[in-house]
Amino acid sequence: MYLNTDIIQGNILMQVTKSNGEQEAFSVEKIHKVVMWATKNINGVSFSDIEMNANLSLYDGISSAEIHNILIKSANDLISTSSPNYQYVAARLLNMQLRKQVWGYGDQPTDFLMFLERNVDNGIYDPRILEKWNSDQVDLFGKYIDHSRDDKFTFAGLQQLIDKYLVKNRSNGSIYETPQFAYMSIAMCLFETMEEVKKAYDCYSTFKINLPTPIMAGVRTNIRQFASCVLVDVDDNLDGIFSSIHAVGKYTARRAGIGLNIGRMRPINSPIRGGEVIHTGLIPYLKNFESAVKSTSQNGLRGGSATVHIPFWHYEIEDIMVLKNNAGTDDNRVRKLDYSVQFCKIFYDRLIANEDITLFSPYEASGLYEAFGDNEKFEELYLKYERATSLKFKKKIPARKLAEIFARERLETGRIYSMNIDSANAHGSWSVPVYMSNLCQEIIHPTKPIKSIDDPDGEIGICILSALNLLELGNEKDIEDACRMAVRTLESVIDYQDYPVLAGENFTKNRRSLGVGITNLAGFLAKNKLKYDDPSALELVHETMEQIQWNLINASCELAEEKGACEKFADTKYADGLLPVDWYKKEVDELIKPEYNMDWEGLRKRIKKHGLRHSTLSAIMPCESSSVIQNSTNGIEPVRSLLIHKKAKNGILKQLVPNYRMRKNYYTMAWDMTDNTAIMNIAAVIQKFTDMSMSTNLYYNYDHYEGGNIPLSVLIKDQIYGYKYGLKNFYYANTPDGDGDTEKGMNCESGACAI
Repeated sequence: MYLNTDIIQGNILMQVTKSNGEQEAFSVEKIHKVVMWATKNINGVSFSDIEMNANLSLYDGISSAEIHNILIKSANDLISTSSPNYQYVAARLLNMQLRKQVWGYGDQPTDFLMFLERNVDNGIYDPRILEKWNSDQVDLFGKYIDHSRDDKFTFAGLQQLIDKYLVKNRSNGSIYETPQFAYMSIAMCLFETMEEVKKAYDCYSTFKINLPTPIMAGVRTNIRQFASCVLVDVDDNLDGIFSSIHAVGKYTARRAGIGLNIGRMRPINSPIRGGEVIHTGLIPYLKNFESAVKSTSQNGLRGGSATVHIPFWHYEIEDIMVLKNNAGTDDNRVRKLDYSVQFCKIFYDRLIANEDITLFSPYEASGLYEAFGDNEKFEELYLKYERATSLKFKKKIPARKLAEIFARERLETGRIYSMNIDSANAHGSWSVPVYMSNLCQEIIHPTKPIKSIDDPDGEIGICILSALNLLELGNEKDIEDACRMAVRTLESVIDYQDYPVLAGENFTKNRRSLGVGITNLAGFLAKNKLKYDDPSALELVHETMEQIQWNLINASCELAEEKGACEKFADTKYADGLLPVDWYKKEVDELIKPEYNMDWEGLRKRIKKHGLRHSTLSAIMPCESSSVIQNSTNGIEPVRSLLIHKKAKNGILKQLVPNYRMRKNYYTMAWDMTDNTAIMNIAAVIQKFTDMSMSTNLYYNYDHYEGGNIPLSVLIKDQIYGYKYGLKNFYYANTPDGDGDTEKGMNCESGACAI
């Protein structure tokens, strides 16, 4: 026996307190049996090591729950690059604990119908789930559930699922469901036929489709807002500003991340009511938005988060860009919001030529903001206002100075982002102007400021998200099926969810915009023995993204044939007969030849006949939180370590990259990359087939630069390079934080990347 059996003191046998309060004699054999079960058929693990590592501090009256927690911790502590499979042992032990809490025992599941009835009766689940399906159908669903799929979870994945996604009472910690019951319940809420429910369950539970936080945590409950991203365009008047604050509060409370656009607002000291009042500037209003975001907890799942968007030419841009920095006083800092600066061709032209740019007031420079995004119209107006002599709010600064302020703040905080507004308009599916992006910089929608919280004419951009797990899609048929299921899942979400603000409902039901992304790219490339800088990687990504986008569009066309095209389909380039292979930035052809395998012309003909059910179909989100559940590398990111550490509520979660033993030598390590060229090239090819945008992160390792100092010019060059190849947004600028596994900007305590 490997556990310390010296448990007799004064010839008195130690007692264990059971969950029902009763006591029984401590049994080494019981513990031995549990550990043997947890290690069965798992290679490279030892039950004796777990028992010895447990080092139980036994005492008379110790609870059975505490003993189990000690065993879980023991297995978790043994997870390492030399012993990766302890992550599955720890997961089994954790799952046993979870099942005991939910089912009352740890081996056989409770009756599914009884489970649903209990949760509905207790107000935990949406009652319509039992109104929709009869008892016979529920029994069949229960028999279809495969609880052995829980073995796919690593400890980190299951712990993340428990902490953030399984329905629980967050006051007392009571958990009401197990993973497979949750996946099936989600499918039952979203689909209308038994066949579709089963297909959806299979996709979710085998990790082919990655469900974002609002859907995974919300569908089946009585909270019926499942959009990940909300875009609020703020008007230049008090009614618009405070209506926007109201909308932000409503959506933040329902788990949505917020994109804010303040580009329309006039700057400080502007006259109001003919000069009767002088404008206080943007910063006091941003503090109001910050309060609205942070005062709503999103049900304990995600900290409220927002990214503020502002054009490079705004009169207050210099003050806005430094708001995130820890220097200065509370009066001139708004640190709990993130910021994105919007650039376009005229800025880059003048930056490269080392010329000045001019800052304006959107109120005074009439029409300039509305033209932003259309290079020809914008440049004409911009030059006109530069020549004008009557403008009070006009200031020249070197383009390089602004670029350096931006780069410095981006390097120091990691959380100043950028948006190339002209690329967003030219190389996406929208034929109407777009002015902003979202919290995580992957969504691009047309928006219209609201005048009141019930304004029927405003548009709050909303996007429903999911992602395809590339490592779980083995062939073309897998891709086709997963794309179809992802589109139909999100299509169902649009009609199933409620809308707390009318402007959001109008946008969503008229435009039906979806954002299907990809995750586990690093694992996918490693599976194919490719590094990010391998030319063959670009070929594989090009081929794969072509298949994905084609199948997403095809799935939307199928739904248009069944249900009709979305009401505002005419506002898309798809309606004009254009496709991603037409509107992408042609400089991408320098990276890879435009050779295609899919029938784009046949698809074009079908769209002309039937239209599309959705205005957009693809966006590449971070998947920073949800990827942990699936033991997936997050989004399109290279890995920072083969043994990844994730911050969690109860400490650090350890997780090995997928298929560590076989493929560890093929992973691209972010901190080993001497520059961001390979990442941006990969992103450019992905962007070619993505009709919205992507959360593109860049990496800067101090060790690669003389004296450990990263020149600002490096960040500026990356901005220019990304713009050249059609990248619409840059998200985090990551630097190592000292431990090699995490980095500045990606800790996500704000919830910004908890998608």
